[in-house]
Amino acid sequence: MTTPEPQPSDREPAEPAQSTEPADGTKDSAESAEPSAEPESPAASEPAPADSPAPTPAAAGSGSADGSAGPEPEYADRVYRSTSGFVGGALILGLACWLALDAVIVGEGDAPWLALAALLFLVPLVAAYTLVPAVYANEDRLRVRNPFRTIVLPWGRVSSLRSGYTNEVFSDDGTKYQLWALPVSLRARKKAARRYPQASDSAVLGPEASLGGGANAGPRYVGSASDRPGGGERTGTDGSMDELRELHERNTGEAHAQGEASVRWAYGIIAPSLAGAVLLAVLLGLG
Repeated sequence: MTTPEPQPSDREPAEPAQSTEPADGTKDSAESAEPSAEPESPAASEPAPADSPAPTPAAAGSGSADGSAGPEPEYADRVYRSTSGFVGGALILGLACWLALDAVIVGEGDAPWLALAALLFLVPLVAAYTLVPAVYANEDRLRVRNPFRTIVLPWGRVSSLRSGYTNEVFSDDGTKYQLWALPVSLRARKKAARRYPQASDSAVLGPEASLGGGANAGPRYVGSASDRPGGGERTGTDGSMDELRELHERNTGEAHAQGEASVRWAYGIIAPSLAGAVLLAVLLGLG
């Protein structure tokens, strides 16, 4: 008898081939770690050049958040006015108001109306000549507030500042504007002139110095400020004019000091004064 050959199902199962893939946990961790193993970008790997300076705090804070440069700082104007004129005007207005009030309360007939009309006529004029005048100056322009008009002159449009019997500013077209806020004191000039001969030899009077008119009117010293008597600076309105001339010389050619001159009339003073004058004339004519 022949022995039957074993069928394939009867054979022993073959051993499974050894898997080269890692276990499930190891495979997942390897896959999750692959993105982090990407090479760094060239910009991140390259060191910063040595010649590029780091931004300083001042440069970092000079601009705004959107990259635009911040606004330039603005400085308050220098204000020049006559203190004695201001005080005198306040006293005159107080006296006028007291007299008018007394006439309104005690007066009879047309006296109250005449007092009110006179008050309406005089108060704007007294305020215009005593309280209103002032000179404002900064690095950009000169603003002159006179009794009945206000003049704005950029330093580029100012030709000269002159001191004679009055202080004046001249525009580049030859127009003259008087500085009501800076009255001239001839007595103070003469007093200062008497002190100049006591100065040292290194501080001598300039050739154009004078007590009369002209661009350099009034005694002016040539030399260092410490050589001048009284600390090297002139006082009063002459000292104020020196400061204005210095501002003019420093800013006349600057771009921020250019522009057009403007003149504005003070209708708020002119109109009430004219109304008071008309009312006063009518009352006097009818009385």
